[in-house]
Amino acid sequence: MTVSEAITAKLTAAFQPERLEVADESHKHEGHAGWREGGETHFHVSLVAQAFAGQSRLERQRAVYAALAEELAGPVHALQVTARAPGE
Repeated sequence: MTVSEAITAKLTAAFQPERLEVADESHKHEGHAGWREGGETHFHVSLVAQAFAGQSRLERQRAVYAALAEELAGPVHALQVTARAPGE
């Protein structure tokens, strides 16, 4: 399973999002800290889930980081998160 697939599976299980996009943006960081040959080090995730209703932006990001703790401790160097509730 690729890192991208693991991120997708874990976010789907944790939040049952209405919309989920996982973008590997490693190519934008070639030569920078944390970059490795083959990519899968820098990601942008965008998700819309009812689970985020009533939460602040910080609470949402913390929830996503908690769901992806294993990836953030290992292969993922940077993660940009856009998390919204439906209708936002």
